[in-house]
Amino acid sequence: MPDDAALWQHVVNLLSGRGAHADFEQAVRGLPVALRGKRAKGQPFTPWRLLEHMRIAQWDILEFCRDAKHVSPDWPEGYWPTGDAPPGAKSWSNSIAAFCRDLAAMQALVIDPETDLFARIPHGEGQTILREALLVADHNAYHLGELVLLRRLLGAWREKAK
Repeated sequence: MPDDAALWQHVVNLLSGRGAHADFEQAVRGLPVALRGKRAKGQPFTPWRLLEHMRIAQWDILEFCRDAKHVSPDWPEGYWPTGDAPPGAKSWSNSIAAFCRDLAAMQALVIDPETDLFARIPHGEGQTILREALLVADHNAYHLGELVLLRRLLGAWREKAK
C-alpha cells in the first residue's frame, strides 16, 4: 500500500510527542533534584512516580508487541514505583534513558517495513502494532500533561516565549 510510509511517519511523529504540546525531553529537563520526589498540594503523584509509571507502562506495551512470552506486571501496583522519590542518585537519569530507548524501539517497530501495522498480534486478543503504538502515544501524552502541570504547581516550569 503506497500510503504505508506516510502512516508510519505520522505514528512516529505522534510517538515523539512533538506537536501540540511539550515533548518528553522538555517535560523532564532541568527538574531540580529536590523536587523529583515532591508532591504539590492536593496532588497524588510526584514527578518521580509519573516518570517511572510512564517508563514501566511503555516498556510493558513494547515487550507485549515483541515477545509472546512477556508477562505484564500486576495491575495496578506493578505499574507504579513504591516510593515518591528516586531511590538512588542515578535513578532519575536511568529512568529517562530507559524511557527513551523503549520509545525509540517502538518507533523502529512502527517503521520497520516487515511490520504489518494492521495485523493482529498473534499472542494478543485482537491488538495490532498500530493500536499499541497509538496507546503508547496517548498514555505518554496524558502523563506528560500531568508532569507539566505538576512542575507548574511546584514552581519548576518556565513557559517558552512564542
